[in-house]
This record gives sequence, C-alpha cells and structure tokens, in this order.
Amino acid sequence: MSDRQTAPETVEESRLTVVLLAVASVGWTAAMLWSARASITSRADAAMEVTSTAYALPGAVSAALVAGAAVALLALTLIGGRRSLGSTARFAVATGAGLLVGLVSAVPVITINTLGTIYAAVAGTVAAAATIGGALAGLRIPRVVAAAAAASVGVFLIGFVLNLFQEPVLNAFGAGDTASSADAAQWFSYSQAALSGLAAGLISYVLLRRAGTGVRWPMYALAGAGPGLLLVIGESLSRTAGAEVLALAGKVSELEKTVQDLLSTARLNNALIVLFVGALTAIIAVGRTLGPAEDEDDAPAKARDDVPAKDEGKDEAKATEDTPAGPKPSPARDAIAARDEGEPQSNSSSSETAYHSNS
Repeated sequence: MSDRQTAPETVEESRLTVVLLAVASVGWTAAMLWSARASITSRADAAMEVTSTAYALPGAVSAALVAGAAVALLALTLIGGRRSLGSTARFAVATGAGLLVGLVSAVPVITINTLGTIYAAVAGTVAAAATIGGALAGLRIPRVVAAAAAASVGVFLIGFVLNLFQEPVLNAFGAGDTASSADAAQWFSYSQAALSGLAAGLISYVLLRRAGTGVRWPMYALAGAGPGLLLVIGESLSRTAGAEVLALAGKVSELEKTVQDLLSTARLNNALIVLFVGALTAIIAVGRTLGPAEDEDDAPAKARDDVPAKDEGKDEAKATEDTPAGPKPSPARDAIAARDEGEPQSNSSSSETAYHSNS
C-alpha cells in the first residue's frame, strides 16, 4: 500500500466537523449576500448602487469560495460513508455540490434587478467562486481542505470583529489629520492581515494535529496558507469575472476610480500577508512538536545497551553447551605425550629396558 493511500491527510474528515464547517460557511455567505443586497437596494441613485456593488463583490466571492468547498466536503463525506468514490467520481460530486451552492448564492443578487447586466455579472462571479471551491474540495486531501476552510471562517470572524472596533484601533494607531489617518488605516490593514494569518496557521494546525502525528509538514503549510490562497483566488475572480463591476464603479468619478484601485491593491497585499504568515505559523507550530533526530551511529550501541543481562547469561550458557567436550584425561595417554615431548622420558625407558635384560 502506498504512502498516498495511508497518509492521515487523505482520510475523510469526521462527519461532525464537516457539518459544523458547512453550517458556519453557508451562514457566513448568507450574511454577506444579505448585507450586500441590503446595501445596494438602499441607495437612492444608480451611481451609488454601482459603487456599493463593487464594495460588496470581493467579500461575497471569498465567502462563496469557502461555502462551496465546505458543502462539497459534506457531500463527499456522506456519499463516501456508503460507497467508495474514485478520483473522477469524487471530482464530479465535489464540483456539482459547489455549483449547486453557487446557483443558490446567485439568486439574492440577480433578483435585485433582472434587467441589469451588472447584477448578472456579480451573480455569475459568485457562482463561479462557489464552483471553484467545490472543485478544490475534490482533491484527495480532505482534511487539509477542511482545515483551510475552517481557518478561512476564522479569518472572516477576525476581520468582522476588528471592523466593529475600527475607530478605537485607528485612534490607537494615531489617526488625526488626513496624513496620519492614511498611515493609521495602513497600519490597521497590515495588523488585521498579520493577525488573520496567525489565526489561520494556528486553527489549521490544531485541526490537522487531531489527525495524528503522521501528517507531513508540507500539509500543515498548505492548510495554513489556504485562507490566503482562497483570498488571492477571490481577488483574481473579482478582477476578471467581475471586471465589469469594478470598471463601472471607476467611471462614477476620478476619486472613485482611485479608491477602487487602492482597495484592490490593499486586498491583494492583505491576501498575500495572510498566505505567508499562515503558512509560516503552521510550520513553526508543527516544528515545535518534533524531537531531535537520533544519530545513526548511536543506534547500534543503544540497541546493544538495551539487551537484558539475563539474555546475555542465556547466550553464554548456550555457547558453553554448544562447545564440544574434550577427551577425558588418561595416564597412558599422558605418558605417551610426555615421551613424545622430551628426551628425559626416553632415557628413563632405555635404562629400565637394560636393567631387565641384565637381570
């Protein structure tokens, strides 16, 4: 059996973990879509609707990515409990589950105005994001995907909490006039990204650690970098599939175009920070659990020292029993040996022969 088949990261995640992950990610996606719809429909003119749609697009796309992956993992876990799935069937089930999530997620957006192409573009981008997330769940590393998805939910929650307390945090960074406010906003963005990456690495490490000590360290790094990777994919989709939305928002005014460019750059930078900090945190966390490698030269000596003394006594006794016994001592044999070894014995024998002859 190969290492790929026996590696702990290739085993399906527990059903309870996947169910909780699916509920959390779908709930977060629903909240993002509801918030986006409410923000768009509350605007008085078309220009404000376009800018609100552009602001809401990246968050909805990132949430749909995670939701598609989590629901696909749930579908694979439920089906895998009844029958074994091959690579092709696994990928088809995961992609289909992600597509289903994407179609459902597109409904709240496209129903805002069925005649507007901008909402069709947003709905299509969200559906594509969920489908891509489902396809990623089809990879034969379900525990790594589950850990990355759970860490992504943690990143979303950290961003939400920090934005609730954004004003006091900005004041702590020295926000005041225009220049200092810009610097404080930049420090706030970097701090949020670094804290999110730290949380991503720790959450993914804890979930993978539950799989046992046999998980290879590159899998920890991949899971820790997962949330940042999903953010990069989401930003890429926003710039490509949702390019029409961002372009229309940039046409509202020169100021809005500048703001959109700054936000796009900041989102990409933050995604990269989350990616690298998450991967590095997971690697450091798993590295602290590894012991020093045993020297190969000391291994034979250690093995010899571990042999019990009673075993050594048994070996010596066995060796003594196996040794062939020597011939028993005999006076005649000793006399012959002494005669062969030296002349004194020969002279004594000659004298005795002459004595008997004379007698």
